[in-house]
Amino acid sequence: MAGAAGAAGRAVDVEQRRAATPPSPTRSSVPPLKFRLAGYPRKHNEGRIEVFYNEEWGTICDDDFTLANAQVLCRQLGFVGATGWAHSAKYGKGVGRIWLDNVNCAGNEKSIRDCKHRGWGNSDCSHEEDAGVICKDERIPGFKDSNVIETEQSHVEEVRLRAVVSGAQRRLPVTEGIVEVRYKDGWAQICDEGWDSKNSRVICGMMGFPTEKKVNRNFYKLFAERQQLNYRLHSVSCTGTEVHISMCTFQFYRGNSSAACSTGMPAVVSCLPGPLFATGSAQKKKQRQQQQSQPRIRLKGGAKAGEGRVEVLKNNEWGTICDDRWNLLSASVVCRELGFGSAKEALTGARMGQGTGPIHLNEVQCLGTEKSLWSCPFKNITQEDCKHTEDAAVRCNIPYMGYENLIRLSGGRSRFEGRVEVAVGAAEGDEPRWGLVCGEGWGTLEAMVACRQLGLGFANHGLQETWYWDASNVTEMVLSGVKCAGHELSLNHCQHHGSSLNCRNTGTRFAAGVICSETASDLLLHAPLVQETAYIEDRPLHMLYCAAEENCLSSSARHANWPYGHRRLLRFSSQIHNNGRADFRPKAGRHSWVWHECHRHYHSMDIFTHYDILTPNGTKVAEGHKASFCLEDTECEEDVAKRYECANFGEQGITVGCWDLYRHDIDCQWIDITDVKPGNYILQVVINPNFEVAESDFTNNAMKCNCKYDGHRIWVHSCHIGDALSEEASKRFEQYPGQLNNQIS
Repeated sequence: MAGAAGAAGRAVDVEQRRAATPPSPTRSSVPPLKFRLAGYPRKHNEGRIEVFYNEEWGTICDDDFTLANAQVLCRQLGFVGATGWAHSAKYGKGVGRIWLDNVNCAGNEKSIRDCKHRGWGNSDCSHEEDAGVICKDERIPGFKDSNVIETEQSHVEEVRLRAVVSGAQRRLPVTEGIVEVRYKDGWAQICDEGWDSKNSRVICGMMGFPTEKKVNRNFYKLFAERQQLNYRLHSVSCTGTEVHISMCTFQFYRGNSSAACSTGMPAVVSCLPGPLFATGSAQKKKQRQQQQSQPRIRLKGGAKAGEGRVEVLKNNEWGTICDDRWNLLSASVVCRELGFGSAKEALTGARMGQGTGPIHLNEVQCLGTEKSLWSCPFKNITQEDCKHTEDAAVRCNIPYMGYENLIRLSGGRSRFEGRVEVAVGAAEGDEPRWGLVCGEGWGTLEAMVACRQLGLGFANHGLQETWYWDASNVTEMVLSGVKCAGHELSLNHCQHHGSSLNCRNTGTRFAAGVICSETASDLLLHAPLVQETAYIEDRPLHMLYCAAEENCLSSSARHANWPYGHRRLLRFSSQIHNNGRADFRPKAGRHSWVWHECHRHYHSMDIFTHYDILTPNGTKVAEGHKASFCLEDTECEEDVAKRYECANFGEQGITVGCWDLYRHDIDCQWIDITDVKPGNYILQVVINPNFEVAESDFTNNAMKCNCKYDGHRIWVHSCHIGDALSEEASKRFEQYPGQLNNQIS
């Protein structure tokens, strides 16, 4: 249970804290320094350096600043080193104190405290001289993520909730129990003298639960009388908005604490789990009712439950939040609103990938008590204020469910890859039996769930054969027919054959495997360009021989009177952006790429997009077209270099921050609508339709437009990414009655 509240690495020895704690409920006199990168414009590994000292954030002056100073600071931020530094408030002027001036490090110091400087708060600088650092974009292994904004070190070691009610000990998640803090090699209790619901709220938040509820103290009073308890803390006083109990005021017991807390009993907390983690049927029913109305907030692009880019629904359109002033208080409101606990981290600089569409909110400043982010003060955005490179994200505390103990990998070259082994029969309290998963039907979506369950991020590949990873003595198949939607937290939550195993090839070489990755690509079609470029062309058959050979026309073209006559084609441009955090690379190796005579280059993906014309109720009217692609960087954002090109059998892919443009005038960049009758339709384009390549988000791979076709001309409008609109607006889109004239309002 300890892991859910906060890693042991974050803890500071309680004894140290005790020695430094005066009798009054104040914090320790020498808390660890905290650092953050701030300012604009910047990437996640650069920015104005800010330091948290004496309960206040402040900056460092650039006088006598050197690369050695930057090395020390970057390491304290969790990067392996520095590549440069910046002077004269390059990332904007800070506010508040200027904590350090004339800093002089050798470069090998553990902390900026160990470097020479003028003394804390002693400076003759203005904020126009705020220093910045540029760190190497490589993390120190095991270091907590960068851009952690105002996150507190835990001065109390790990905290856990110990279930004592019979039967509750084995059930996960633990929602009720005695609050205990790590002490020496064991656990100690907190005296509940003065304990209130605000304290309980903080503990529940740490444990991954959105709210606390009343608890039956009488039962625990009886329990406490029969136990020898060891009290460590008393007089805990939280405001309810803290993300960790160490941010509250409290006191330690001194000396022999067995006689302590004579009037009270141990602090006991009961929490209400969010919808994802609810167990009882009554609880689930209640939460299903709450979920009936569409949420106005969601997380996208995160590998694990409870993390992702924050998106909000406004004017029926989903958009992002700018990271100016984004902090743990606002992040915690988001986390609790979504049914998770308090926030572990408030992330800036699009650390969970860039969103698309509008940026709805800026300078969100929650107090932490709000029920919804929409109740917090914020500024509406203006175009100049923010870009999607500043999209805010969160990592929330989630309940410990133990899912990662039921899966493991074997035989891989690193911990991120291997043959999947799952535990069966562990629920009955027996020793779990480990077995293999049948590789039949195993694909990217199943691998996504396995990697999430393992805590290893996204799936890079789902493998149906793993003969090259034959290192384990586990040989029995125990799971078959696994079919996942991709969002599940455990393979057990996916459909599968259960105990009636059905696997054609039960040899170990046909066991499922995965290669996981901390990052993934995320492709999106640029919807406005489809709308701007769509038109009809009647193309003579004598110009379509090449396209016919490559199956770019509907089947009725075979019976046409070649080379006389024509085919009617709906043409448009496709511009496909990679907004994720890893390059999009084709699954197929070069040896299996196919030469396309029409385009005069190799295609690395046999089916990269589906182009279809549908009726409003979803029936296909044109045969559509399964387009194969060569993948390359046509254009990139500023300061992103192109890496992939189709010419000369080059490497193929789409770099993060680049896009691949298939122009409307290229062969096969069309749908053959020769046989389509006049009417109102939906044009649909789906990228990576077979989930052949892993992405962080498949829900944004479809793009839809309304079409009106009168037999001569076509009007294409209301183009949007599949998940960009509210449910209500999507319904309106599907019930579109058609144009009464050619004026598109």
